[in-house]
Amino acid sequence: MHRRLTLLIPLLCLLIAVGLLAAMEKKIETAGRAAVTTERAILAGGCFWCMEHPFEKLPGVLSVTSGYTAGSKENPTYRQVSAGGTGHTEAVEIVFDPARVSYQQLLEVFWMQIDPTDAGGQFVDRGSQYRSGIYFLDAKQQHLAEESKRQLAASGRFTAPLVTEIVPAGIFYPAEDYHQDYYKKNPVRYKYYRYGSGRDRYLDKIWGEDREG
Repeated sequence: MHRRLTLLIPLLCLLIAVGLLAAMEKKIETAGRAAVTTERAILAGGCFWCMEHPFEKLPGVLSVTSGYTAGSKENPTYRQVSAGGTGHTEAVEIVFDPARVSYQQLLEVFWMQIDPTDAGGQFVDRGSQYRSGIYFLDAKQQHLAEESKRQLAASGRFTAPLVTEIVPAGIFYPAEDYHQDYYKKNPVRYKYYRYGSGRDRYLDKIWGEDREG
């Protein structure tokens, strides 16, 4: 009996140590996740299908959600927004880790996805529901957005005035589920739409090899 106890005690100690180590590792992992500070950005660049992938592929971007914003109608549907009259525009809400990707970097990618000189929509999609916009959530975002637009205008890349609106963010309403990650769910239809819209041909002409797409 004594011999058995002598053999079991080290084994029990080992099991307890392994259990404690696993618990500590889990606690550290949980604390690390909780310590991540996230921020949001709300940007509109025409059809929201085309605005998801450029941001989702960026390291530090945690999620990109298609939706509607900048209008007055509560809980709008795609049919209502696409028909016009709600004041909303198709937009994306980006949740990101500012320690890995900055708001300024998001803006740099944003400008490379749109025609900021078009006040009537974006590419094949016409109407104010497809207007481009930056919807800031605080004074810092406002300053960065306005400075980013000023620098782009001064660059001489565009000959026409930049009309992309920069206004305070209102409520962001997520779009219907079938719109989320549309480019993944319906890759053939998405590619056909995107090619037909003329977006890529225009952006390649303006940005060339510099473009993030």
